[in-house]
Amino acid sequence: MRILQVSSARSFGGGERHLADLANALAGRGHDVYAALAPDSPLFNELSALPSQNIKSVRLRNALDLRAALKLARLVREHHVEIVHAHLARDYPLAALAVRKSKGARLVLTRHLEYSLNRLHTMTLSKVSRVIAVSKAVERSLLSQKIFAARKVRLVSNGIDVERFESIGREFDREAYRRNLPSRARLLVGITGELREHKGQEDLVRAASLVTREFADVDFLIAGDDASPDKRYRAHLERLIRELGLESRVHLLGWLKDVAPFLHAIDLFVSSSRTEPFGLAIVEAMASGATVVATATGGAQEIMESGETGKLVPVGDVEALAEALRVLIEDERERARLSEGARVAARERFSLERMVTSTEQVYREALNDILE
Repeated sequence: MRILQVSSARSFGGGERHLADLANALAGRGHDVYAALAPDSPLFNELSALPSQNIKSVRLRNALDLRAALKLARLVREHHVEIVHAHLARDYPLAALAVRKSKGARLVLTRHLEYSLNRLHTMTLSKVSRVIAVSKAVERSLLSQKIFAARKVRLVSNGIDVERFESIGREFDREAYRRNLPSRARLLVGITGELREHKGQEDLVRAASLVTREFADVDFLIAGDDASPDKRYRAHLERLIRELGLESRVHLLGWLKDVAPFLHAIDLFVSSSRTEPFGLAIVEAMASGATVVATATGGAQEIMESGETGKLVPVGDVEALAEALRVLIEDERERARLSEGARVAARERFSLERMVTSTEQVYREALNDILE
């Protein structure tokens, strides 16, 4: 198949990891994969399996950027693209117009969030062939909005390159890596992801203030960057850390190019999100063998079985988060048991191969549709 992936993303998060893994894997399976990216997209450095000439720079400024839509349409026609796959809501109308102007192409969307789409989407997406929901929570949201016919919505849970995350641990010098971290604590609690309010890093910092009162040998590491222009949330976290007197116990590491070694180096992984439609970072931590404590968002509840593959706590409950951490800090055998259960679940349920195969099937369904 000839496939065009479209993304205007200017920062790198779970959705962008999903796109990069999908595009690289599709190219590895012999498909002709193209990508239309914003000029400053971090994805340019992630699409290693695509020929450089297949990666196009398009100024995808907003959902009403007619010039960008027409450029996408030219790309589709020039390369005889069969599937146009858009990943961000602001790109959906542009991709839809490109498909309308390109005979034979089909439009596939991936929806990564539970938030409702707007009126513009209702007006422009009548010709969509398939919509992929990355979790059951997103699927429920899409169906409740009634923008798309139920027969067009497909659930394809996110997947990761489980083998890559597992293999790093086989030859990983954990102690050497930890020597380069800003902590010498016996146990390390970590979190990864963009610094944003809904990711709940503030709740982790507040839980850390409770845990560190009891454990002198436990520190907290927050990996991730604030992609906003004013870095307001990072500044807020820095102030909170100072106010709580945690400067030597909670460390902001910034953005990590590869989170896999970090996940192998820590002992406990926390997802403190206030809302999470899936939770790719949770799956990555599970595959890496870190014991996971997560807030019970819709995504986390789909991924984890509390007490078997990790611990779930109520969203926004700092004391419950701190208590779950206390219990696991004190119980090494329980950490090991949950870690092993998580590894097995990641391998069996969230492999990249499963996700790519399911996406290929969605593409085939779209191509077999009679245009309405």
